[in-house]
This record gives sequence, C-alpha cells and structure tokens, in this order.
Amino acid sequence: MSVVIGVDLGTTSTKAVAYDTTGTELAGASHGYPLDEPHPGWAEQDPALILAAVLRSVRDVVSQVDGPVAGLSFSSAMHTLIGLDDQGTPLTPSLSWADSRSGAQAERLRAAAGGLALHRRTGTPVHPMAPLSKLVWFREQQPELFERVASWVGIKEYVLSRLCGTLVTDHSMASGSGLLDIARLDWDPEALRLAGISADRLPELVPTTHVLPGLVPSVAAEMGLPAGTPVVVGAGDGPLANLGLGAVDPGVAAVSIGTSGAMRVMVENPAVDPLGGVFCYALVPGRWAVGGAINNGGIVLDWAGSALAPDVGDDPEALLELAARVPAGCGGLIMLPYLLSERAPHWSSLPRGAYVGLTREHRREHLVRAAIEGVCQQLALVLQSMRAAGNEVRSIRATGGFARSELWRQILADTLGMDVSFPAGHEGSGFGAALLGMQALGLVPSIDVAADLVRIEDTVRPDAAAAGVYAGLRPVFAELYDALVPTYRSLRRLAPQLPLDRPDPG
Repeated sequence: MSVVIGVDLGTTSTKAVAYDTTGTELAGASHGYPLDEPHPGWAEQDPALILAAVLRSVRDVVSQVDGPVAGLSFSSAMHTLIGLDDQGTPLTPSLSWADSRSGAQAERLRAAAGGLALHRRTGTPVHPMAPLSKLVWFREQQPELFERVASWVGIKEYVLSRLCGTLVTDHSMASGSGLLDIARLDWDPEALRLAGISADRLPELVPTTHVLPGLVPSVAAEMGLPAGTPVVVGAGDGPLANLGLGAVDPGVAAVSIGTSGAMRVMVENPAVDPLGGVFCYALVPGRWAVGGAINNGGIVLDWAGSALAPDVGDDPEALLELAARVPAGCGGLIMLPYLLSERAPHWSSLPRGAYVGLTREHRREHLVRAAIEGVCQQLALVLQSMRAAGNEVRSIRATGGFARSELWRQILADTLGMDVSFPAGHEGSGFGAALLGMQALGLVPSIDVAADLVRIEDTVRPDAAAAGVYAGLRPVFAELYDALVPTYRSLRRLAPQLPLDRPDPG
C-alpha cells in the first residue's frame, strides 16, 4: 500500500508522520528548535535549525517504514517571514506568527481608510502576525536590509527551496500573508504598495496540490530517500488541521486548544464578515477555511497554575480539580484572557488580561476556573463572527491538549452551546498534509475521504443550565473589550515606565 509522509513545520518543532491510504499512522518522529525572544514582542527562529529538524524527522520516519515512500507533503505554521538574498541565503531570522514588533504599523494600517477593505480583499486581518505588517516594519526600521532582500518568503517556502531547488508559495500560505487577493488568487497591488515591494520579490504562486520537481540528490540521500522523490507543496496548518480532523464539509467546524487556540469551518466560497472578525484562507478549489485564531489557550491555564496556585501548578489535574469546585460563571467573575494580546475577533495587539467582578468571596479556584471560561468565551466570540460571515456551523470537532481534561471539554461544550465531538487519536495538520499529498499524487480521489477516515471517539453535550449561564455572560464578556480599549492604550504608553522585573529576594 502506498505511503505518504506528512511533514508539519510547527512553531517549536517539526513532526513527520507516515500514513497509508487508509489513514493508518505507520511511523512518526519530531525534533524541536528554540523560539528566540531577543526583545519584548519579538519571536524569531533560525531557519537553518528548522531545516535540520525537517531532515532529521523525515530520516527517522523513513528508517521505520517498510517499502517505498510515494512522496512528502507539507504543512506549516502560517504568517512567518524571512528575507533571502539573491542566492537564497537568509538575511533575517524567521519571524514567527507570534512576533508582534510591527504592532504600531498594524494599528496604523487598521486605522487608515481602507484597512477593513484590505482585510476583506486579502482574507487576512491587518495584525502584527501578518507578513504585510512585518514588511512595513522592515521597510521603516531597517531600510538598508529591506532593500538588500531579493525575496520575501515564509519558512515552508525556504525549506522547500532547499529540498527541491524551486522557490514557490502555495495559495494557502499566500492567503495568510495579507498580500494576496483571494478572489483572484494573485498578489494584491494595493497590499504590495503598502508593503513597499513588487511581485517579483515574492515566490511564484502555485496550488496547494502542486507537485515539485522532487528531492535534490544531496537532500534525498540525507533523508534516506531516492533522488527525485515527489514533494507536494502542501498548505497552511490551519486549513490542514480541519482536513486532519475530517472537518471538510461545510457546516462542520474544527476547534483546537493547545498553547493557543482556533476555530475554523470549511466553506465553498471565500468570505469575511462585515466587521472583519474572521480570516479566510485557501485550501483547494471549493474549500476555504473561515475562522479565527486566539493567542491565549492552554498558556492561560499554565499562567494560572504558576501565579495563583504554585503549590499545584505543576500538576494540571490538581489545578483542574480546583476549578471543578466552583459552579459555572464563578459567581459573576469574568477573566479576559489576553495575556499575549489577542487575535480573533478583535485582531489587536493592544489588549491585556483582566479579572472583572472580583469580590471578597472569590478564592483561587474561582480565578482558575474563570481563566478556562475566558478562553472558551473567546472561542464563542469567534463562532459568532463565523456565523456573522454567513457560515452555517451545525457540528464541531475538537482536538488539542485541552481534550485530556473532562472539565475543559464540558466547559467548551457548555460555552459554545453545542455538542463537541472528539476524534480518536489527535490527527491534525500533519495528517491533513498527508491526505492532501495523496490527492495530489493520485492515491485518493479527493480530500473528501477525510470525513470517512476520521473516527469519532466521544461526544460531549452541553449542560442546559451551565450553557444558559455562559450565554447570559457572553454579552458582558464581549462589551468589556471595547470598554477597556482606552485603558489598554494608556497602559501601552505607560509600560516602558513600569518594569516587570521582580525584586531580588536577597
């Protein structure tokens, strides 16, 4: 039976997994790399370390697989940016989606006339995560370097250029750049003008099912594969996560909560809601991922453990047991979980976390549960924006580290007010990449087979009473963001005068 290796370039590690055409996982391996933060708000990585992790991960998988490998197919974290010279050598680190150095540039672009129109046209919110904002930062802050760059690419484009000797970008990754007109699937002239670049400084656009010439001999030897092994360019990890969960039909949404979180639904035609609360990224013709990502997922519970319950913070189960002691709504306590600012549906680097409604009766268990509820309420706002864009959401599939907790599963279902289904295993972007590769290589008829290959293991139904509590609190939760925007602006202005360093206990 044919084998395809899905390669997922994640934020802190690359994972390679081999699958056969029945969706059975045959072997897997992963290797990590650091996320460097040399200055507040900066999040960058060494492209060479990521390339090395790809080579090692694929080599480890190949050594475990019996028989020939039909090809490789790629998934990648979106919104990365690297500047290359005319020889394809990086002149900059790889800036992660989490890099917010271009916050001022993004706020300026959003405030300018046409900022929302740009979002609707490109499908990408005007936000520091987007390569568009990062390009404006480089043009303004490092103009000499900016002019030396021959090509601006993402991490997947860089890796594929080293593997196959060809510099291309797929429609999915390009649709997350803020530079692509999603209606025409071509670079947007106005976005290019704002970025200060021409189309010839960007890679050639290709479909996500495009098959590259194949592995160059030196790379193939290092991976333990024959030279010329086919490589499918693949797509962004967000759309591919839906595919990996079998959430490929319109109306079936995918939710993930790991360190961060996201909710997406596949639609047949590109669309952004009137208020610009969602993104719209390409996958294949007739399949677009509409939804939103949130910066603050499991990281909020991690913070609660270290800051509020250090005696049990290293034990997630004990921390969740604390949260389970109090009822839904935490006695009127709300947490805005914006510890790392926020993306959907506000798409702003301004917000900070806050507890509102705190009384003398509240204890740490209330604060911990409110943190979990805040994450779920933020995803409920994303769901509202998806529906406001005209998209039906009739069922939800979920995955991620949070799924290990029965309490968190129940709070999510209660907050969304919908059944939430959990697939067996935790298929994700790597499996989605492999399925896309199978279609591209003619091994399966279409990616629609994903819906049949993914088995649902458990479904959590909302508790009517708790769902009513969360529905009643949601308008208050939503209003707090707008009410606090002036405060957020003041805090940003004052922040340099308010150092965070804890005093030396000595």
